[in-house]
Amino acid sequence: MSISYFPNQRADLPLRYESPVEEAISRLSEALATIPTLAHYSPRWLAIQLLEDDDGLAQQVQAAPGGEAVLHVLAEQRDHLRTHYNDAVDITLTDQRYRFVHQITQRVLTRPDAPDATLSDTIDRIVTHKYLGIPIFLALMWIVFKITADVSAPMLDWVDGVISGPLTNWVVALLSVAGLGGTWVESLAVDGVIAGVGGVLVFVPVLLALYFALALLEDSGYMARAAFVMDRLMRALGLHGKSFLPMIVGFGCNVPAIYATRTLESERDRILTGLLVPFMSCSARLPVYILLAAIFFPAYAGVAVFSMYLLGIIVAILLGVVFKHTLFRSKEQMPFILELPPYRLPTLRGIWTQMWERTASFVRKAWTIILATSLVVWLLIALPVGGQGRFADTELDQSAFATVSGVVAPIFAPLGFGSWESSGALVTGFVAKEVVISTMGQIYGLQEAEEAAAPTTFLEDVSGIATSFVSAVGDTLKSIPLIVGINLFEEEEEAEPTALMGAIEAGFEESSGGHGVLAALAFMVFVLLYTPCMVTAAATRQEFGNVWMWVSIIGQFALAWVVALLVFQGGLLLGLG
Repeated sequence: MSISYFPNQRADLPLRYESPVEEAISRLSEALATIPTLAHYSPRWLAIQLLEDDDGLAQQVQAAPGGEAVLHVLAEQRDHLRTHYNDAVDITLTDQRYRFVHQITQRVLTRPDAPDATLSDTIDRIVTHKYLGIPIFLALMWIVFKITADVSAPMLDWVDGVISGPLTNWVVALLSVAGLGGTWVESLAVDGVIAGVGGVLVFVPVLLALYFALALLEDSGYMARAAFVMDRLMRALGLHGKSFLPMIVGFGCNVPAIYATRTLESERDRILTGLLVPFMSCSARLPVYILLAAIFFPAYAGVAVFSMYLLGIIVAILLGVVFKHTLFRSKEQMPFILELPPYRLPTLRGIWTQMWERTASFVRKAWTIILATSLVVWLLIALPVGGQGRFADTELDQSAFATVSGVVAPIFAPLGFGSWESSGALVTGFVAKEVVISTMGQIYGLQEAEEAAAPTTFLEDVSGIATSFVSAVGDTLKSIPLIVGINLFEEEEEAEPTALMGAIEAGFEESSGGHGVLAALAFMVFVLLYTPCMVTAAATRQEFGNVWMWVSIIGQFALAWVVALLVFQGGLLLGLG
C-alpha cells in the first residue's frame, strides 16, 4: 500500500495484522499455494477473503483439487482466531484494518482541537442517547398513533357518512329506476359491494394520517436513528439494528417487510427477522383496532391502538430471545454498520408522494382482493342452508356463511368471541386483515336496525356532503394542537355510536356472556398475532421456503390463540371487563 506523506515523497506501508492473524494468513496462504487453478491470485489476498467468510470463494476452493484440505486448514484457523479474540473473525480483521488506518491518519492529518459540533451531532446526542433513545422512540410512536387515531377521526366520520348515506341512497335509487329495487342485485350492490368495500374505504383518512406521520420521521432522517437506538435491544434477540429496518417497514405492510430482509447479509438473520416481522402491526390491522377501540374504549381509543402496536413489539422481542436460545442458538451474528444521514427538513412533495403511493396501494387492494372476498362472503350469506329462506332473502343464522363459520366457532369460544359472526370475520381475515372489517360490515350491517331517514333530493345530498366536509376539516384542524398538548392521556371525546357499532357491541356482549370489553380486547390481540394475510404467507414461502412458511402460520395461530385466551380468561379471573 502506498501512502503519500508529502507532495513528492512516497513510502510503502504494507498492512500488517497482529501476530495471531498473520500466522493464520501465512498457514492458509501456504495451503492455497498448492491449488494450481488459483495460482493467478495473490495467496495472501485469498487467505484474507476466506478468513472473512467469502462463500463464493470457498465454493471455488472446495471444487478445486486439494480444496478439502485447504478448507480444513481454514476451519482450524478461524476457530483459533475466534477463541483468541473472543469475537467474529471478520470483525477482528475489520477492527485491525481500521486501527491501521487510524494510525496513518494520526500521522498525516492535523485536526482542530475541538471541532465544532453540527446541528445533527447536537440532536443525535439526545435522540441516540444510551438511556434516553428508546423512551424518545416510544414517545414519538405514541404521538404518531395519537395523530392516527385522533386527527383522522372527523374525516373518518365524514367518509362513513357519505358512503352509508348519500352513496347508498343513490345506488338504491338508480337500481329502483332500472326496475331492480328489492332484488338480489340490490342486495349484492348494497350488502356486498358497499358494505364490504365501502366499510374498508372508510378508513382511508386513518391511513393517510399514519403515512403522513411516518413520512415525517423517514424524510427527517430519524428512522435511521431508530435503527441505531434499537441495535442494543435487537442484540438481545440475536439480531442487530439493521434487522429493525424491515420491522419498521412492517408497520406499513408486512409483505414488503418480508422482502426487505434481503438487505441482511446473514441467512440466519433473514429467517429470524422474517419470523418476527408479522408481529409488527401493519396498516391493514389498523382499521380493526380503530373500529373496536371506538366501540369498546371510546374514551381512550388512542391508548388502545398504541397498546396493540406496543404489544406486537414486545411479543417480537420475547420470541426473538426464545429463538436466539433454541432454533438459532449456534449461529454467528453479523456486524452492524449504518451510516446516519444528516437531518433534513421534510418536503411537502416528498410527504405527499409517500402518502399517496401507500394509500393508493391500499385502495387498489380494496378493488381487487377485498372486493372479491366481499362478493364471496355475500354469496355465502345469500345462500340458504335451512329454513324457509330463498336466495338473497334468508335469515343470517341459516345462511351458508353462518353454517361454515359455525364449524370453527367453538375454537374461539374460550377466547370470548365464539359466535359465528366474529369467527367468520377471522377466517376471511386470513385473505387480508381489511376483510375483517368488510365482513363485519356485511354481517352486522344486515343485523342493524336503523330508523328510516327522511328522503332527500340529490342537491340536498350534495350540499350536505360539502357542508359536512367543511365541518370535518375544521374539526381536524382544531384537533391538531391537542395532540402535542401537555396531557397526552386526557380522555378523548366519545364519538356518537352508529347502528353498525351498536350491532357489533351487542354481538360481542352476547358471545362473551356480558364481557364484551374483554372479548373485544382478546379479538384485537388475536388479529394482531395471527397470520397477517395470505400474501404475507406467500412472501414467506418465496423467501424462506415451505417449512418456514408453515412454521410461521401454525406458530402465529397457536400464539394468537394462547395470548387471547390469557387476556380473556385472565381478565375474568381478575374481575375485569
